[in-house]
Amino acid sequence: MPYRRSGRSGLQLPAVSLGLWHNFGFVDRFDTAEQLVRHAFDRGITHFDLANNYGPPPGSAETVFGRILQRGLAAYRDEIIVSTKAGYVMGPGPYGDGGSRKYLVSSLDQSLKRMGLDYVDIFYHHRPDPNTPLEETMAALDYTVRSGRALYVGVSNYPAPLLREATAILRRLGTPCVIHQPRYNMFDRKIEPELLPALADEGVGCIAFSPLAQGMLTDKYLSGDIPADSRAARGHFLKAGDVTAEKLAVIRKLDAIARERGQKLAQMALSWVLRHPGMTSVLIGASRVGQIEDAVGALAKLDFSAEQLWAIESALAA
Repeated sequence: MPYRRSGRSGLQLPAVSLGLWHNFGFVDRFDTAEQLVRHAFDRGITHFDLANNYGPPPGSAETVFGRILQRGLAAYRDEIIVSTKAGYVMGPGPYGDGGSRKYLVSSLDQSLKRMGLDYVDIFYHHRPDPNTPLEETMAALDYTVRSGRALYVGVSNYPAPLLREATAILRRLGTPCVIHQPRYNMFDRKIEPELLPALADEGVGCIAFSPLAQGMLTDKYLSGDIPADSRAARGHFLKAGDVTAEKLAVIRKLDAIARERGQKLAQMALSWVLRHPGMTSVLIGASRVGQIEDAVGALAKLDFSAEQLWAIESALAA
């Protein structure tokens, strides 16, 4: 497992990180969740990414992860990076959402209690809050580090101009922003024109979520059918209607390019994200050990020829 420095900080993350967004809540099997986390750690995936609202239900992924830690993994705490976030709706009332100091600090306290931890390695503000002054939100992040609740702070889903403002505030406070977590994949490239250059300028690392476009950039839908166990079938975020005939045609072209490279489509999609010099890590989800193995296998072929990149661009433009 290669490890990459997060921006200009001293923090290094594995090139592949495991997200506990789905498949790790109370509605899922605990033994499967434990198997996935342990297998990931054994393969060098030392970074586990959570949020206060991950589950379902909200909070349950942190509770499940805490139980996994208690059943043996806590012995390796100094070798593990745990990140969590607050910013999306976690509960009713005025203190269960947003970017206020009240919400962020109390949410992190609740997350620590659920996981049975004294601190997290990275604490993120999960999304911008237009109703709270940015100075208040960044001061709250700074406080979580100074109070010992977190070692580092980051932001997620921040557009480039706001990212620059946030990093400037945190720099003045003495707690630099070390990482940003945006959505990025072959089908969603909006971070390329402004955000990636901003991160390079500010010395902030980048960890991409949804690198497989919620499963569309895998072999799951190549046949044109919607598997019963797929996200499109469940319809929570990816809808069956999103897997159109036009999109399938593009996916099949990309699959052919991946096969020529000696990779599965999902592996090529991860390699494509990681090709960026400023990309610290790629955040995967998993419901089976084989998916973790495929992700780690992608690291064997991170280089692309000019011809391969051109072929990918042509397929995406079709």
